[in-house]
Amino acid sequence: MFDFVHEKKRIVQVVLALIILPFAFWGVDSYRNAGGPAALAKVNGEDIGQLEFENALDQQRQRIRELAGDAFDPAMFDRPEVKYSVLEGLVTRHLMLSEARSVNLIPGDAQIAQVLLSIDEFRVDGRFDKQRYLAALNERGMNQFQFESQLGQDIALQRLADAYTQNGYASDTVVERLIRLNEQQRVVSVMKLDADRFVGQARVSDADISAYYEQHAAEFQLPERANVEYVLFSADTLMPSISVSDAEIKQYYDDHISEFGTQEQRQAAHILIAVSRQAPEAEKQEAKAKAVQVLQQVKQAPANFAALAKQHSQDPGSAASGGDLGMFGRGAMMKPFDDSVFSLKKGEVSELVESDYGFHIIKLLAIKPAELQPLAAVRGMIGQRLRSQHAADRFAELAEKFNDTVYEQSDTLKPAAELAKVAIKRGVWLSKGQPASEPWTDKVLQAVFSDEALKDKRNTEAIEVAPNTLLAARVVEYKPASSRPLAEVASLIRGQLQRMQASEMAVKQGATLLEQLQRGEKVKPAWQAAQSISRSQHAGIDPALVQAVFRAGTGKLPAYVGIENAQVGYALARIEAVREIDSIDAGKRLRYAQQIRQMTGGELLQAHLQDAKKSADITIKPFAADAR
Repeated sequence: MFDFVHEKKRIVQVVLALIILPFAFWGVDSYRNAGGPAALAKVNGEDIGQLEFENALDQQRQRIRELAGDAFDPAMFDRPEVKYSVLEGLVTRHLMLSEARSVNLIPGDAQIAQVLLSIDEFRVDGRFDKQRYLAALNERGMNQFQFESQLGQDIALQRLADAYTQNGYASDTVVERLIRLNEQQRVVSVMKLDADRFVGQARVSDADISAYYEQHAAEFQLPERANVEYVLFSADTLMPSISVSDAEIKQYYDDHISEFGTQEQRQAAHILIAVSRQAPEAEKQEAKAKAVQVLQQVKQAPANFAALAKQHSQDPGSAASGGDLGMFGRGAMMKPFDDSVFSLKKGEVSELVESDYGFHIIKLLAIKPAELQPLAAVRGMIGQRLRSQHAADRFAELAEKFNDTVYEQSDTLKPAAELAKVAIKRGVWLSKGQPASEPWTDKVLQAVFSDEALKDKRNTEAIEVAPNTLLAARVVEYKPASSRPLAEVASLIRGQLQRMQASEMAVKQGATLLEQLQRGEKVKPAWQAAQSISRSQHAGIDPALVQAVFRAGTGKLPAYVGIENAQVGYALARIEAVREIDSIDAGKRLRYAQQIRQMTGGELLQAHLQDAKKSADITIKPFAADAR
């Protein structure tokens, strides 16, 4: 699901955080026909099919691509453990949705519509814009039904999670104790015995260096290395050769005129007297009678519409604002409501309008006429879009030929470079097992160090390293794994051994000093200026030393603690005083209590999900399970 849904509406945030679902998933209900024999898993008889799985994988791939930028490696999604994580997440999601349905947490259309109207990414000038909405869905290959189905599911999952996370337990005693523990302050002075002070005293012999070299031979191994030349072919490399005529730009403008304008927008307010279509006839008539009474009041005093909406409307999303629904375009609302709004004149009030949710009284507040951007204002954007499209089309035409050229003329990259009209890049050294980075993905590194590339001296295949981007490489020089000679690393080893000895000296001296202080002997360490610290506020002090300070008994002061520190050597602290907080205000109690309830509620949700999984009928195909 789109990031903006998570960011703006908090939909399923708590669910994802608490049950550690690492992915945002595509809709489930849209793919019921994707199960059957091809189902990868079943949850209480409900299929998870290949199509649903592939779309969930694509959603996660796109999300990680946006987060990682140039560091994105598409090959990571070929890993079995990543695929299994997606599938396992879908199993959990199906199970939770089943639970949500069983307790009637699935929202109705009106509730989903209210959420849609509030999403900033679908707004123009602060009002919901259907064209913006549909364009955003189109960019991600979704239709309106899929998105709204998914949004309904996300709301249901949020409600299910909230039922636990908002109802955890936090006793007054626990709250007070946690506040006092967390906000207690201790006045401390610190002294650091830096290992660097002892380096000059360290003595390292040639024999010590030789022994270390032999005992730690793996540290001085050089991995296999290959010097490569490569060709990078992408749609971007074709852009300079792509031109677009004024006629093409004008034709695109005419064919996509709706993209460059806004439809007429209308701002309406309504009073809803709610009743379900499935309600008994008597209940419907009662609601209608009430709506008629309210309508009469509105007609008698149209200026009081907002006040009457606040008093009578049963739409929780708009009643408080006088029934105001904001600006929206045609088709954003249910058809009876939509037809009424677009038949009214500004300031006019409708008769009763019946919908699936009850009876509406609608007042048209404002009209914003349709607007169209002139061609001159969007010419540059259209030209860039067309060039990108033409480059992508040209890339698609040449990609297969590029692949064939790399494969068929496998002893040189020159023909492939000439085809792509790019230069061959040279002089790059790669190491086997090095971390993947753009454009050297795991898949490319595997190909470079394959027998075909090393022994047979063949080009690698053309590998996709980014969207519309192919890379083919050729090994120019190869160096097998080897050990760095002792003479080359001797100075490095000497420095490392000196540092180790210096650290041991600092620790020994620090431990001795701590014992002396704890025995009450008259020693005078060079303490730094005293400062007050708490468990959460301790700038400049090693967190491990802070833990030692707050674990220490304070029955007798001053008290002393010390720790070994890999960067420093040894650190001592003198605890001079303990300061308890005097009083706890109600706001602080409330904040802590809420945090504790969320934590305990999260534990309850985790436990519930574990029990639900144990009792659920969950099956995963053997080949999918093996991917774990």
